[in-house]
Amino acid sequence: MENVIQDPRKHINEEPRDDLHDLVVGFGGMSAFMFIVFLIAVIVKYVIS
Repeated sequence: MENVIQDPRKHINEEPRDDLHDLVVGFGGMSAFMFIVFLIAVIVKYVIS
């Protein structure tokens, strides 16, 4: 078997990515998670006091 050397400029192994979409989803998801943490903290503080 021959070792076939591919041209690295073809980017055969790369998946197509949408960086802006990934950024928006990540930012939105993290913001939602932090909002939930904030709500839990407010509820706990309300229950304690």
